[in-house]
Amino acid sequence: MKNAANVVIVTTAILAVLVIGKGIIIPFIFAVIFWFLTREIRKTIYRIPFAKKYIPKWLSNIIVFSLIVMSFSFMSGIVTKSISDLTASYPKYEANVDRIIKNINSYFNVDVMNSVKVLIGKFNYGAFLGDIANAISGVLGDTFMIIIYALFIFLEESSFKKKLVKLFQKDDTSYSNVLHLITKIEYSVSNYLRLKTYVSLLTGILSYIVLLIVGVDSAPFWAFLIFLLNYIPTIGSLIATVFPAVFSLFQFGELTPFIIVLVAVGSIQVIVGNIIEPKVFGKSLNLSPLVTILSLAIWGNIWGITGMVLSVPITVIMIIVFSQFESTKSVAILLSENGEIEEI
Repeated sequence: MKNAANVVIVTTAILAVLVIGKGIIIPFIFAVIFWFLTREIRKTIYRIPFAKKYIPKWLSNIIVFSLIVMSFSFMSGIVTKSISDLTASYPKYEANVDRIIKNINSYFNVDVMNSVKVLIGKFNYGAFLGDIANAISGVLGDTFMIIIYALFIFLEESSFKKKLVKLFQKDDTSYSNVLHLITKIEYSVSNYLRLKTYVSLLTGILSYIVLLIVGVDSAPFWAFLIFLLNYIPTIGSLIATVFPAVFSLFQFGELTPFIIVLVAVGSIQVIVGNIIEPKVFGKSLNLSPLVTILSLAIWGNIWGITGMVLSVPITVIMIIVFSQFESTKSVAILLSENGEIEEI
């Protein structure tokens, strides 16, 4: 009974810290991801012949860091401009929505479309775009803190291993275990982020080509949104398909572009998500599908969209950490896909 009470108290305290401190924790987590991404790109650079010999580690960090910041700034500019254009075109889209409702109402000749019209009439598309703009502004507002955190992580990287040696200088076994744990976490998270980025980038590029051919307004914005939403397991691909399809219906006021976008982008999501992604990832994550959905729901409730994006990396880290201790090994087994975890 006492142990159960302790578990409840600790769990409540952790949840309180996660909710109250999300303004600090989330930028720090993104800074760590930034650091992982930089290390992966740096490894790629060093695969080039003679690169390791002529490009020192500090210079490669500066180059990669600068490239990521410039890419982020470039994409932020595109997204901000696209939202401004969409907001300015709102009256035109609103007229198309009314026309669609009239056409469907006359075609099916059912009174229920009047209720649908009332429902859509209450939906303020301009306010919705404003909410998206505010969300992106919030992310951009955190960019400075993310970069500051990332810089200090880079500074800490060189001395962290030395600290571990001094911390466990009298216990070589503990030092090896901790170093192995950190290496395993780094490899798993970096591998997931790298492969997921490749897959999401492929989905975004192919979807952009489809949207460009159909003539959907602000195609770069929708492609970027598809790229981001694909980091959310399961439901991300569904939302990423529906959003641009519904928008094309608003833009053109016709069903044909809507069906083309829905089928084409949906097919890309199905092919990439069900054929290419499993081949790319293989069994590297060792994460139960049920746990993936539950993790998505839990972290989504705690941190919203950000929690959904981070749900898989966080759960993978939990499995790795829990598997290293006898008292929590059973939890790691339950979270894993097939019950097979790395031995302590």
